[in-house]
Amino acid sequence: MSSITVNRIEAAADRAAALEIIHQVFCVEKNWISTTQGQIPDDISSTGSCSWFIAKMNGLPAGLLRLQYDPSLDIPEEYGVRLMPGISIEHMKRSGRYVEIGRFMILEKFRKNHRVALHLMRTATAEVIERDYTHFITDVFEGEKHSPLNFHTRVLGFEVIGKHLFGELNCSSTRIILTLDILKLYSRVKDSRSRIYQELTEGLKGIFERKGRIPKTIVS
Repeated sequence: MSSITVNRIEAAADRAAALEIIHQVFCVEKNWISTTQGQIPDDISSTGSCSWFIAKMNGLPAGLLRLQYDPSLDIPEEYGVRLMPGISIEHMKRSGRYVEIGRFMILEKFRKNHRVALHLMRTATAEVIERDYTHFITDVFEGEKHSPLNFHTRVLGFEVIGKHLFGELNCSSTRIILTLDILKLYSRVKDSRSRIYQELTEGLKGIFERKGRIPKTIVS
């Protein structure tokens, strides 16, 4: 089995590798941005509002994920947001601590190996639990060839809360806004025999228990 590792981007070499992933996926393949300039801070170790992670397969850069802590839930009016019935931004602000998943991408030659994405998600989830956050929020493109919408909703359990037509990336597809209650996900899949869910949740139980975040009804 191929070896997959994920680590926080702190060293210059990992930052350079991450920028090359962004270039290959967002500039060359998707044409969503024209340059990688400004995508990752020069001194990434000093950016407390974000965490960047790089996945490698057998030592080769394979994927990337960015976490942004406490993102504004007030999406700019010019984005043309349409929320699903019953969704209230004010309620979201009161009921959870959110982390935005962004720049989640896998190089094309590694996309058939779902373990790359799972390892990135597992590392990201461990990080946000440690920092006492409760929910993920992210955008995915509707109908885009490599959209992770199905993976996010059917496998991970993200819920659609709205849509918008415009955003920072140069893409004409509708953006689907998704949120995920992390404890709800863990409660749903922790006892699953699926290798996918076992790989996703490996090591998370100890963090939840140490943080006192698992209700007695779901502790195995």
